Amino acid sequence: MTTTQELSVAGETDLYLGLYKRMVLIRGFEELIQSLFLRGEIYGTTHLYSGQEAVAVGVASVLEERDRVAATYRGHGHALALGVDPQGLLDEMLGRATGVNGGRAGSMNINSPADRLVGSFGIVGGTIAAATGVALALKRTDGVAVCQFGDGAINQGYFHECLNFCAVLRLPVVFLCENNGYGEYTPFQDVTAGAIRARAEAMDVIAETIDGMSVVEVRSAASRAVAHARAGGGPYFLEAITYRYVGHSRSDPGKYRPPGELDAWKERDPIPRLRRELEGAGVEASALDTVDAEVAASLEEMERKGLEAPFAEPRPTREFRE
Repeated sequence: MTTTQELSVAGETDLYLGLYKRMVLIRGFEELIQSLFLRGEIYGTTHLYSGQEAVAVGVASVLEERDRVAATYRGHGHALALGVDPQGLLDEMLGRATGVNGGRAGSMNINSPADRLVGSFGIVGGTIAAATGVALALKRTDGVAVCQFGDGAINQGYFHECLNFCAVLRLPVVFLCENNGYGEYTPFQDVTAGAIRARAEAMDVIAETIDGMSVVEVRSAASRAVAHARAGGGPYFLEAITYRYVGHSRSDPGKYRPPGELDAWKERDPIPRLRRELEGAGVEASALDTVDAEVAASLEEMERKGLEAPFAEPRPTREFRE
């Protein structure tokens, strides 16, 4: 993690105010998704991104139109960070014909090429192979592929195969490991030997471990990583230490967490953390309150419109809720 330099929002308050709004939107969106699911309005399953917002938003903030992102099944945050229409995304979760994928993708398989999102992948580590393929094409356009995956994916065979392939061919890929401490219900240290970043360093890939609860630090590290990949330096590995505030999926209450762990991580919540930094840089608290209120109002309107939108055909029935 960064220790040799002090990172600050000073001089970039307008930019970080926008990033604050994007993180507030993601958090509110996920809370709305959870509420709608519990009310029986969302079918299938959901994997929420609450707590990890700084990673997706920080990385997206340094990307260009020519870049592409492969996200996991916990991909709502990455979609919103990239600019996917929130209404279209919500409608997709509700199985409506107005969804970004016509109500057919659901929670785990969202894609929006127009917004640089090549896909969200339900297979653990599926993003790794997808981003490798994308990088082969992007090498000819100076684009960069961002490969997002969780700590559990690094024990998949194709993590090593694709990392080696990208390193040998010097492909423009940023490997982004969102280490939220758990592979589903299992603490990552119980099933993973050694340091995660060491696996990249063993292949002479530059690697950093960063504070994934700080959008300022994530943005700084992502800027270095993307610049390196775009300049022809080959892949770059980022391990963002973060935490999910909810269970693995909608059916997981997270009772395996040690007492006090969740509360300790919430003290490092990336949203109030950025709020404090913005206030310290001179942004009025009232301006931030306005952002919070605007996002809350927009989510209420999205919910209304989403529930009124027509279902994709054939219309689902309650028997298939699970």
